[in-house]
Amino acid sequence: MPRVVKPPVQNAPEQKPEIYKVQVLDRSIAIINALAAKKQDMSLAELSATVKIHKSTVHRIVMILERERILDRHPETGSYRLGLRLFELGSAAVARFDVRERGRRHLEKLVYDTEETGHLCVMDKGEVLYLDKLEPTRSVRLSCTIGHRNPAHCTAVGKAMMAHMPEYEVDAIINKRGMAKFTAKTLVTPAELKNDLKICRERGYAIDDEEHEEGVRCVAAPVMDHFGYPTAALSLSAPSFRITHAKVPILAEFVCKAAMALSLEWGYTPAQPEELVEAAK
Repeated sequence: MPRVVKPPVQNAPEQKPEIYKVQVLDRSIAIINALAAKKQDMSLAELSATVKIHKSTVHRIVMILERERILDRHPETGSYRLGLRLFELGSAAVARFDVRERGRRHLEKLVYDTEETGHLCVMDKGEVLYLDKLEPTRSVRLSCTIGHRNPAHCTAVGKAMMAHMPEYEVDAIINKRGMAKFTAKTLVTPAELKNDLKICRERGYAIDDEEHEEGVRCVAAPVMDHFGYPTAALSLSAPSFRITHAKVPILAEFVCKAAMALSLEWGYTPAQPEELVEAAK
């Protein structure tokens, strides 16, 4: 008998994960988001008009949310506001937020997309502390290690965080740590540094232009927490012959996107245009 050869099994086309929706949950979240965006009490009629849901349906939902202390009803006006239960839940979530653990996947994508060395840092006692590092497959790489500390005034990560700190905190860092000179490009006066921080703030990212080590250039963006405070920073570092001045804005776009994505996970509510936030998701 002739041998029967079965045709190869065709792989099923990849399907996008289905987005499940539960109507009452979607509506409840819409009501909570409407109150959060308005930042003031809203009547039942205002809520109904804002979320475009019938008033009777909104009333049933807010009764449940009020019972669970998610919403609070004003005893005199009858209008609604966000309840303290949300604060309790948010505080519990923040207490469990591990920036190194959460930042790892953003760091991995950043390094994969750019093929440069990525760092995740925080400010500790006026110095930059390196929490995590990922290296690309390139043969020429940088030697900074996890747990290492660097000055803040001459590093991109340090300047990225300081650019969004209150001025008195910047002054405290300068007074405590000084402004040591490492290269010919190191900023060594408070006036020079503060002018650079202003540019960083307006631009959205910071640059270490061979200020800490000759031949090394870095680009960094701040990671903001739920209070809008620069608690960490993400960066890319490489020899200056690879990160040329022309390439800095290109890499900065990747760094800013990764930093914004991690900030959003941390509960940050940005003031930037909505399309920038969507791009980070």
